[in-house]
Amino acid sequence: KDTSGILVIAKNDYSHIHLSNQFKEHSITRTYIAVVWGVIKNNTGTIENKISRHPYNRKKMRVSSNGKVAITHWETQKTYFNLASLIKCKLETGRTHQIRVHFSNLGNHLVGDKVYSNPKTKKRFLLKTNQEMYNLLKLFPRQALHANHLSLDHPKTKKRLSFDVQIPDDIKNLICKLSKNY
Repeated sequence: KDTSGILVIAKNDYSHIHLSNQFKEHSITRTYIAVVWGVIKNNTGTIENKISRHPYNRKKMRVSSNGKVAITHWETQKTYFNLASLIKCKLETGRTHQIRVHFSNLGNHLVGDKVYSNPKTKKRFLLKTNQEMYNLLKLFPRQALHANHLSLDHPKTKKRLSFDVQIPDDIKNLICKLSKNY
């Protein structure tokens, strides 16, 4: 809902079945750009665990031993002091809220994510020297998540199609303001 970027929609049953099979076979390539709170220990990594629906809040997902396998490959593109990191994510699987759940579970939830945010963010990241940048991140109006690349096989022609879209202005402005200050 609050994620920007590329979206694929099937216009008929034949296309839907073909796209569903590609998702099931993990042959569709999806890349996302995200701004997360904090700095993750390593510069690259893979998050692999199981995700299922939250038992009490049906609108949320969670890491759970009885869920479906979810795999996210990630790479830090840039860090901004101790406050935030620009992350590139490549999905191997496609679970509901996968990136949001994975990074929240690491303790680095997405900037602007109201559902998976941590109420202790202020204590963890706010310092006297970074008040302005903290406020900029805290007031970002939506989750800082953007689907910037999608590759798939066309349902009829079987030709490999690739789509890329630039980061939207709101996230671009956030990154620019963070870069100027750090």
